Amino acid sequence: MMLAKTGKPLIQHTYESACRAALPSQVIVATDHQSIFDAVVAFDGRVEMTDENAPSGTDRVAEVARKFPDIEIIANVQGDEPEISANAIDLAIRTLQEDSDAVMSTLATPIRKRESVEDPACVKVVFDDQMNAMYFSRSVIPHPRDGIEAYLDGGQDHFFQHIGLYCYRRSFLDQITSLPVSSLETIENLEQLRVLQNGFRIKVAVVDEPTKGIDTEKDYEAFVKRCGY
Repeated sequence: MMLAKTGKPLIQHTYESACRAALPSQVIVATDHQSIFDAVVAFDGRVEMTDENAPSGTDRVAEVARKFPDIEIIANVQGDEPEISANAIDLAIRTLQEDSDAVMSTLATPIRKRESVEDPACVKVVFDDQMNAMYFSRSVIPHPRDGIEAYLDGGQDHFFQHIGLYCYRRSFLDQITSLPVSSLETIENLEQLRVLQNGFRIKVAVVDEPTKGIDTEKDYEAFVKRCGY
């Protein structure tokens, strides 16, 4: 659970960040791993064990959400996003609250380094003038015909990293989990593309506070250093 460097398991950092948000009525960890379940119990967090055969995180969220039928908007914060801010979580929720026609909302942040633009692990998103997501990709999008540098130094943001936070309307959450895996989702390995490929809208809000998911030991070491442990 990566406990030694900070005195806390990684999931506790993410849980505590989510608890600082003002709009959620409660924070629950959904997991199919006994070790994560035990870690959350140990720090007195709320946790629900989900079906180990669930095909995605969205399916796990939907499984837990069925136990709370009065909750209209469900926010899904990825467990490996310990630096997600309370303000960012609240913004994603408000974005969905304020657009009754959107079924989902998510976040993006400007990318201002070439290596991030070109990194397949950094998922990019492009959106229209009404802030509706047009596409998510591990590739460079938009792809400048004349080179990336000119679009990084012009004083205007053109590249945006997708932040792994989603808000769903209850009426849509079960619907998306019943849809078959889409071809674009399979190619990019990005489950949010199932939503777009089936013709639904995802609203995007922009925050100027890049977060880094903890996917590797190197990511964790950088997180420890940033936090001053």
